[in-house]
Amino acid sequence: MTDTAQEGPIGDFRENGLGVAEQFERHRRYLTGLAYRMLGSMVEAEDAVQEAYIRWHECEKGNIDSARAFLAKIVVRICLDQMKSARATRETYVGSWLPEPVLNAETLGAETANEYAADLSVGLMLALERLSPLERAAFLLHDVFDVGFDEVAQLLERNEAACRRLAARGRTHVRRSRPRFPVDSDKGNEILQAFMEAYRTGNIAALANILAEDAVLHTDGGGKRRAALNPIVGRAKILALLAGVARKRREPLGDFRPATINGLPGCLATLARGDILTIALEIVSDRIRAIYVVRNPDKLKHVCEEVERESS
Repeated sequence: MTDTAQEGPIGDFRENGLGVAEQFERHRRYLTGLAYRMLGSMVEAEDAVQEAYIRWHECEKGNIDSARAFLAKIVVRICLDQMKSARATRETYVGSWLPEPVLNAETLGAETANEYAADLSVGLMLALERLSPLERAAFLLHDVFDVGFDEVAQLLERNEAACRRLAARGRTHVRRSRPRFPVDSDKGNEILQAFMEAYRTGNIAALANILAEDAVLHTDGGGKRRAALNPIVGRAKILALLAGVARKRREPLGDFRPATINGLPGCLATLARGDILTIALEIVSDRIRAIYVVRNPDKLKHVCEEVERESS
């Protein structure tokens, strides 16, 4: 497994002299980033890491050479178990499913130099969701976290050749699904400001100027808030929907605040009655190619906690 220079020998519990809790905390960011990419949920990722923390305290450490590898295996196995039940839940989920949004994606970045290290975009997370659990794990471990296939094989309890095939299938699908020419930050912020103003005022003509013809609108209400049950595909259909929403809006829009959602230009919108929703924009070639709106309050608890921490 690739180590970062500042950490030194990453795994030897017997030599680094750290206590049990301190040893775990060295790897919490790594483990949380891995678990979030596996599960698409910050709440579930933190639960998985906490369960790993409990098991770490209870295990016999005499034969552990690499704490990070040992903890990664625990987290991966916990996540694989959770993904089995999550897939059953997805089948009964009301409407489109989107990952839980995160505001501070930098804290979950992988400590590697590869192209996916800092990528937590919604498009990537949805591409990961379409992989099998083992494909997802093999791809993340090797292509995102730079874990060698010999170690991936140990973590997944498969042979090395099988893990190479799993990662290759995952890699092919992810590359096919990822935006090829993402917008630069300045242009992204400009388009975001135009989008927020047009959305807030119901200016459909202004929205038409910044939407790609093949744009897709995804809205996730989870059956608990009003949302389209299926993705809305195409600029004309999106504009028609938003025009209808503007005419029938029952919940006046309150505060609009620019935010980075999963590394994408986006915003937090607070309705007059206090509900929060997140909007993330995938921008390609100076046009919005995808809009991701999360309204399900269960998926916004972590965002609300972050907002509260920032305001306190």
